[in-house]
Amino acid sequence: MTSDDALKTAQSQKHATPLLDELETGPWPSFVTGLKRLRDAEDRPFAPMMNDLLGQLEHSYEERKGFWKGGTVSVFGYGGGVIPRFSEVADQFPASKEFHTLRIQPPAGYHYTTELLRQMCDVWEKHGSGLIAFHGQSGDIMFQGCSTENTQKAFDEFNEMGLDLGGAGPALRTSMSCVGHARCEKSCYDEVKAHRTVINSFLDEMHRPALPYKFKFKFSGCPNDCVNAIHRSDFAVLGTWRDAMKVNQDEVKAYVVAHGRKYTIDSVIAMCPTRALSLNDDDTLDVDNKSCVRCMHCLNVMPKALHPGDDRGVSILLGGKRSLKVGDLMGTMIIPFMKLETDEEFDALVEFARKLIDFFAENALEHERIGECMDRIGLPAFLEAIGVAPDPNMVNHPRTSSYVRTDDFTAEAEKYFERKAREADLTVAGD
Repeated sequence: MTSDDALKTAQSQKHATPLLDELETGPWPSFVTGLKRLRDAEDRPFAPMMNDLLGQLEHSYEERKGFWKGGTVSVFGYGGGVIPRFSEVADQFPASKEFHTLRIQPPAGYHYTTELLRQMCDVWEKHGSGLIAFHGQSGDIMFQGCSTENTQKAFDEFNEMGLDLGGAGPALRTSMSCVGHARCEKSCYDEVKAHRTVINSFLDEMHRPALPYKFKFKFSGCPNDCVNAIHRSDFAVLGTWRDAMKVNQDEVKAYVVAHGRKYTIDSVIAMCPTRALSLNDDDTLDVDNKSCVRCMHCLNVMPKALHPGDDRGVSILLGGKRSLKVGDLMGTMIIPFMKLETDEEFDALVEFARKLIDFFAENALEHERIGECMDRIGLPAFLEAIGVAPDPNMVNHPRTSSYVRTDDFTAEAEKYFERKAREADLTVAGD
């Protein structure tokens, strides 16, 4: 049978999928149903591709082995952004012998118009499989299933719409930012501006892979961290505040009346990890702001009564990632607080990011994330290299820290406060 004959057969005969059918019998929606819906759209050009995709997936379940291999596919002027997938069983499933994925950068904060969404769907139905994922862990819109021939055609149309390829390989990856101040009263800075400012400054690092391994920025507007920045990004920017939490005592009393005093104590006061909250006899709330660690629980359950303070900014944590050489890593606090309001302050964020990427490019080993690089060389050497002074807010486990003395803590604390006072004096003099 020639490849043309096999393709005609694939177009006229649906593959039997008894194993995949089992995945549709559970209580939750199955991805198999979505793939079958695309396969059954017989008037669409991608139907044969999706039929053979289901056939290959069933074959993988039978053999307990994946049959995809990588390669090199890209578009003019870009070194990354396309994830190549070639079938190792193309003779059996010719219509899906190439099933590449285009990673497209989404708008910051995931703000779409319905017109833009329809345009994207039209492009992918014409050039691809019709299968789209919003969004990958790097934030990309994942346009899954495209032939090598159509990759450039699809990208050209996306580019005409104002969209751009995201990152792939050992490069800066597409960033994510939460919906932020557009809809959320917990927002502590302009997430969208921070996202676009940083990414626009480093587009070359995204489009032309030249780093030891991937590097991700993520921007969350508050410590709720709705985009998982603290454990899914190398450079996490989390909104925070450094003055007192704002308390509306009338709303606190209304909450107690509505839910009961016992419920309020059990579900709000007792849930504070640092015991920073206390409920008075008159149903007003006291907050020990020095003990507050911004866990956000009380603000989330009492949204009318409690709000972030007015002195807002960001914390920067570095080195978060999922499992690789040294296991899961949460981000390490490096900059406890940075104001992010003026253009100069956004420029300072970009310069700090540039310093981090340069350090990563020059010092990390191949296939090593910056968190693993920090772990390998040690935090004292890392802080010295990037020009950041040690700060007690960086301490993760008191009395086991390798860079803060604890045997004579009072003397060390005095040195810290003296340094902070000098910095404050310099700031006032500069103003």
